[in-house]
Amino acid sequence: MSPSDRNLSGRNLPPSPTLPSPAGGGGLGRGAGEGEGEGAGRERAADAQRRTAFRFGLSAESRAAALLIAKGYRILARRFRTPLGEIDIVARRRGVLVFVEVKARDSFDAAAEAIGKRQQSRIISAAQLWLAGHPEDAMRDMRFDVVLVVPGRVPRHLQAAFDAST
Repeated sequence: MSPSDRNLSGRNLPPSPTLPSPAGGGGLGRGAGEGEGEGAGRERAADAQRRTAFRFGLSAESRAAALLIAKGYRILARRFRTPLGEIDIVARRRGVLVFVEVKARDSFDAAAEAIGKRQQSRIISAAQLWLAGHPEDAMRDMRFDVVLVVPGRVPRHLQAAFDAST
């Protein structure tokens, strides 16, 4: 019996029911390649695509944050998540609180079109939760900006891209 088959008190543990035993038999787990059909392959491809999109989004947010810092903004938070929505970047410049949505696409037009009314309302709801948790910011001037990110191009910063009244 290997040391991994013992618990912390040194007593022997039965083999895991979901993994094959060291002798190679009796377990309930799947062998390599068993149970994998087209569905499993599609799931792996979809997972890989999601991971790639996630990394692309993080890279875009980093590029947007760098642009804002270069323009004199102080980044207060990145990826501020709430049950109602997420704000990619919360920043401040000259007393103005700015909630920034970052959109990365293959073209600036596609990035701009990706920010619909529903997403705007989620960002506004998340901003209200930010203000509830940061009452010192509640009396500041504020706005909703968008940074459009396209591979190989300098990001575009759109100030006051939308407002809470729409």
